[in-house]
Amino acid sequence: MDHKELLRLLEDFKNSRISTEKALEVLKNLPYENLDFARIDHHREIRKGIPEVIFGAGKTPDQILKIVRSMQAGQSNILVTRSDAAVHELIQKEFPEAKFHPNCKAITIRQKTEYTGKGMILIVSAGTADIPVAEEAQVCCDLFGNETETLYDVGVAGVHRLLSEVERLQRARVIIVAAVMEGALPSVVAGLVSIPVIGIPTSVGYGTHFHGVAPLLAMLNSCAGLAVVNIDNGFGAAQFAHLINHL
Repeated sequence: MDHKELLRLLEDFKNSRISTEKALEVLKNLPYENLDFARIDHHREIRKGIPEVIFGAGKTPDQILKIVRSMQAGQSNILVTRSDAAVHELIQKEFPEAKFHPNCKAITIRQKTEYTGKGMILIVSAGTADIPVAEEAQVCCDLFGNETETLYDVGVAGVHRLLSEVERLQRARVIIVAAVMEGALPSVVAGLVSIPVIGIPTSVGYGTHFHGVAPLLAMLNSCAGLAVVNIDNGFGAAQFAHLINHL
């Protein structure tokens, strides 16, 4: 149930078009629905502007399917992150519209297609190796209702590739930058624009890269002014960008 349906329900109850028993039956799951192994927060989108998302890692395929069934009745778009093709195949048998995004291992079920954001979110990657994390951010932003564009493989080792796209950078309302190695690209991008920039350190890199710790620290120490999310956290960056784009 979204907020419009909730308002209609309350109006129907106020005007005696539905019984008290029926209203209570619907409203009893307002806080959450208890599936024993998971408690589904059906009304998170009303509070947060973003629906609950299924984190696929650590859950069995059957658990994910049961959560999808529960959520499908209560919200328009469904997102499963960090999943795999086998889980998608299971879900698709019951929900043919389910789509698998192999680069970022996400599963989406889209029922609402309109974009409600105030502008475009640009997702940038320093290298091709960063694309899986960047794509997680792009898929999430898009499913949440934001127009998105991507700009891949424009890292500082060939900074002319980035500088040739400055107009695109400046057209965005929010920019997400996924960067590997030393994690310098978000600082460079933030120095070129007057809009919020969100950095994602990625875990691909050699020895002293420390699986993403080196770029994480570099981004946190940026003097250019940017927000930083956790290593490989494309979803977290998308959530933050979505909230900014809907202010």
